[in-house]
Amino acid sequence: MTRRTVRVLVCDDHAVVRAGLLALLGSEPDLDVVAEAGSGEEAVVLAARLAPDVVLMDLQLGPGMDGVEATRRITAGTGGNSAGGSGAEPHVLVLTTYDTDADITRAIGAGATGYLLKAERPEELFTAIRSAAQGRTTLSPPVADRVMARLRTPPPALTDRERDILGQLARGLGNRDIARTLFISEATVKTHLGRIYAKLGVETRAGAVAKANEQRLLP
Repeated sequence: MTRRTVRVLVCDDHAVVRAGLLALLGSEPDLDVVAEAGSGEEAVVLAARLAPDVVLMDLQLGPGMDGVEATRRITAGTGGNSAGGSGAEPHVLVLTTYDTDADITRAIGAGATGYLLKAERPEELFTAIRSAAQGRTTLSPPVADRVMARLRTPPPALTDRERDILGQLARGLGNRDIARTLFISEATVKTHLGRIYAKLGVETRAGAVAKANEQRLLP
């Protein structure tokens, strides 16, 4: 049975990596690389122009638009009808070396269909691209493990006041300004911060904000 040809756009800011991917994908008769992009901005433009079935997207793309924002714009419908594509919005398959909770959450939240690590075998990449073209989700085993672990571990339960203070922390306010904004004393702010740090398992303000972003705890 002949497979349907899958049109692929490759986005990575390293020319050597792109060349390797083009050579690798070129070995599969049903995978057709229609274009390559070296930046998020270029990927968005090419996706709009060509409407490939799958965009193979790196997350870290140097200065400018990162892979998450490019994914968000592509999946949000920035493209029109393609010359030779299906007419549907492209599916984005992330291909990266990063497997932190924050990266995974941001990419999936932006609309990525799958999340694959560059350490995977070529056969896994080929299968993931074909699955993505059909709208099916593929996750590298380490990524799937992290996703399942997050689902099994609920986020820490913060009080409304603790969430308010976290929101002010994210704005970059100091204790005095937080106290003035929320009409409470600085001592009360410090008490709540201590509880927030303990619940989030962090020791600094920056760590609290990063963890809150990662676990979507901010207003």
